[in-house]
Amino acid sequence: MGKTLHQGPISKTKKWDPNLWVSPVPFGLTKLKPHHIRDTAKIAWKNKDNLNYAKNIITKGVCDGCALGVSGLQDQTLKGPHMCTTRFNVLRLNTAPPIKPEILHQDIDELRKMTSAELRELGRIPYPMMRRKGDRKFIRISWDEAMDTVADKMKALEPKQYAFYLTSRGITNESYYTAAKVSRFLGTNNIDNASRICHSPSKTAMKRSIGVGASTCNYQDWLGTDVLVFWGSVASNSSPVSTKYMMEAKKRGTKIIVINPYKEPAMENYWVPSVTESALFGTKIADDFYEVNIGGDIAMMHGVMKHWFEMEEENSGSAVNHQFVEEHVNNYDELKKTVENQAWEHIVESSGISRERITELAELLAKSNSGVMVWALGLTMHKHATDNISQVANLALLRGWLGRENSGLMPLRGHSSVQGSGEMGADPFVLPGGDYDDANRERIEKIWNFELPKWPGDSVGVTIENAMLPEDNERKLKLYYMSGGNFLETMPDPDFVAEALSNLEVRVHQDIILNTSTLLDAKETVIVLPAKTRYEQDGGGLSTSTERMVYFSPEIEGNRNRIEEARSEWQIYVDLAKRVKPESAELIDFASGQEIREEIAKANAQYDGVQYLKKAGDVYQYGGAWLCEGGVCPTPDGRANLIGIDIPDNNKKAGEFRLLMRRGKQFNSMVYGDTDAFNAMGRYDVLISREDAKREGIQDGEAIVLYNKNGVFQGFARSADIRSGNLGIQFPEGNYLVPKGIYENFAKMPDYTVDVKLEKADHFNANKDRQYYEKPVPDLEDNPN
Repeated sequence: MGKTLHQGPISKTKKWDPNLWVSPVPFGLTKLKPHHIRDTAKIAWKNKDNLNYAKNIITKGVCDGCALGVSGLQDQTLKGPHMCTTRFNVLRLNTAPPIKPEILHQDIDELRKMTSAELRELGRIPYPMMRRKGDRKFIRISWDEAMDTVADKMKALEPKQYAFYLTSRGITNESYYTAAKVSRFLGTNNIDNASRICHSPSKTAMKRSIGVGASTCNYQDWLGTDVLVFWGSVASNSSPVSTKYMMEAKKRGTKIIVINPYKEPAMENYWVPSVTESALFGTKIADDFYEVNIGGDIAMMHGVMKHWFEMEEENSGSAVNHQFVEEHVNNYDELKKTVENQAWEHIVESSGISRERITELAELLAKSNSGVMVWALGLTMHKHATDNISQVANLALLRGWLGRENSGLMPLRGHSSVQGSGEMGADPFVLPGGDYDDANRERIEKIWNFELPKWPGDSVGVTIENAMLPEDNERKLKLYYMSGGNFLETMPDPDFVAEALSNLEVRVHQDIILNTSTLLDAKETVIVLPAKTRYEQDGGGLSTSTERMVYFSPEIEGNRNRIEEARSEWQIYVDLAKRVKPESAELIDFASGQEIREEIAKANAQYDGVQYLKKAGDVYQYGGAWLCEGGVCPTPDGRANLIGIDIPDNNKKAGEFRLLMRRGKQFNSMVYGDTDAFNAMGRYDVLISREDAKREGIQDGEAIVLYNKNGVFQGFARSADIRSGNLGIQFPEGNYLVPKGIYENFAKMPDYTVDVKLEKADHFNANKDRQYYEKPVPDLEDNPN
């Protein structure tokens, strides 16, 4: 526990700064930009049937969008109200009426014609439903029939044959904790969460480097730090409120550097709707962009460190904070040797950044007394993701940017409370308060008063693959219990995922809405359970933000579209456990959310304090303002570890391109529009550098095809400021090009980095059967929509 406590929200700079304006023309007229006011009006109209409840959610609830941690209209960083269209976009999930029966119970093939976005617009799941093998439609059933069907199946299976998964949007810490406890009570370690496919490598890498798996600093540390570096993060898209902090940081003299293969327009210029100055004239965000190759970040970081060590040869202390390193850091000589052995030619080739530009960045960082390193999926969606982040940690440690004001390491979470998922134990490799090792397992067994399984659980990607194992394999997955989520739109190789999910005997979808995966067949039965939202949860609920703030969101009354049969997620898990093992039901029985919070405080010492959060606005930050305060880390020797690795071989073949997955006009996989507000990119556009387009003879808007041995993607070329040799397409549309079964070595994150070939569509179609592809490819239409 750090000694320094967070000071609470501070006042923003009032003086306007025309040097930061994008344009003197008000409201960004003539500029390509979001239309926040117009979009907000549309969202208000969409919620007109439940407008007062929508207002109460916005003003009283904790945001269920990104992980910035906005409670009501306030946060712990800056005083003043916050507005965010991402939060407004997900609002309808909480205010919508039930799906009309005549739509819900129509032929399944009619429902399958709809996209997830269209299914979302139908409204909320009104009551428990079932669809057995051969049924053409869902039938309504009672809660007792639904839960007994699932419980009876679990009784007939071995614990290794079923798995649990929890998404992150709107799920509370109470639900994560209860699911984690129930899964082990039922004897399985097959439980995972959405962090596996976003920031699981961040936790793994940070624990290896500094002994903690969460942000070491706060958003306030952005304000006035010398340099703020975004690695593979488009914070303005994933967490729009963060642009308000960036603007304030700029006013206080902070330099903002963005390292990304694509020069994201949203990180260049932004119009912050809750700040009058920025809403009128826009704000220039980034001071510099480094368009690194996809997968070239480690090489670039090695280049920075290599130049630092060269600077040290001439003038000791000019780049490395030797006092901090000597007092708090291990393996300096080993890292120095590893980096010095890297050839500049290799660094430049792998990173795509010239030596001069790397040197420029290295010297800027060396002259900065403070700095915050921020990263997101651009570093984590790789097979070497943990190594990516360990090198970010190396940079910070060599400069002494840890455990103090305006400095630190920050994995920027994209979902509200996903930080809490692993900390509550909803993870195959951890339990509340620590890893799944003998000591922590024995500690939790004493708290829970039952024996935990000793066999290792599987991550979400592996459990899906396990559905296709032979019948006699002990890990053949036969039942999957999912709280939200849509693997068809998040996991690699959606065709395989559909096959695997359909090969399960029983599939349970505990959710508030339908999505495309809910409509897949199962070998025996599909069960659909209506869940309450965060704002309906009995007794309120907790969520953990990126900066380790644990917020209490109360139960909000007044929902005109209340789903009468919906139940709180944690209550459903308790009900299931009691039906599977009624003889020991007292070990798992929670009567209230407060009881769960009391136990969370015992099971995870970091959360000791959350039991006192009981009303709107209550917040507790675990660990103090800065983790590793004063440079002291919770490692066995109290010191941080520098990690020396070789630059990975990206193995890109001549004539191939590396593929960048990006998100536009969406909240993670939930798409809210066909066109990106910042670059007018459509869902099937392909970002290509002007240099590559010219070399390939491709015109803007021309139909092109990307392909590899895993799949085919037809789209339209769009010239963009992206590193040559790299292409950008939207997530999840591009997931058909990503192979299954390739995982990051440490955290088991699926590898979304793939290489593709590019052809003009007419040329590809003329030659595909005999030149390019081993299996026949259906003729591609001119318009993929």
